[in-house]
Amino acid sequence: MPTLTAAQKRAQARSDYDAFLAGCPSRRLLDRISDKWVALILAALGGDGPHPGRDGVGEPRAMRYSELSRRLAGVSQKMLTQTLRSLERDGLVTRTVTPTVPVTVTYELTDLGLSLHDLMRGIKEWAEAHMDEVLDNREEYDGRVG
Repeated sequence: MPTLTAAQKRAQARSDYDAFLAGCPSRRLLDRISDKWVALILAALGGDGPHPGRDGVGEPRAMRYSELSRRLAGVSQKMLTQTLRSLERDGLVTRTVTPTVPVTVTYELTDLGLSLHDLMRGIKEWAEAHMDEVLDNREEYDGRVG
């Protein structure tokens, strides 16, 4: 049996990823990206905001921590910090520190983050477009069951 190089082992592991299997590492990634704060950070950095362009979407841009905190109503400082760190660790966001007084720290989507943002934008838009239907269905269900 031939010995595999590290690159060959990684390639083999990639072909073996199956999120339906309990031990698959892609499950941890799915768990992370399904978090509401991840979706909202991706949306904010991806240009989904109060002043979108003609097609309803602005341009992706870097944002300061304080700007993200204001944009994401209800996020705690601890949760925002933890989420940004995990996104940076996964290569979805870059953190840039500029030596000014005070220090300026900005966050921006990487190419990998932009590819995920495109998918998440669709989910966000679906949720916004169908929220009334979901609320109506919940009310109808609760009336039948409750």
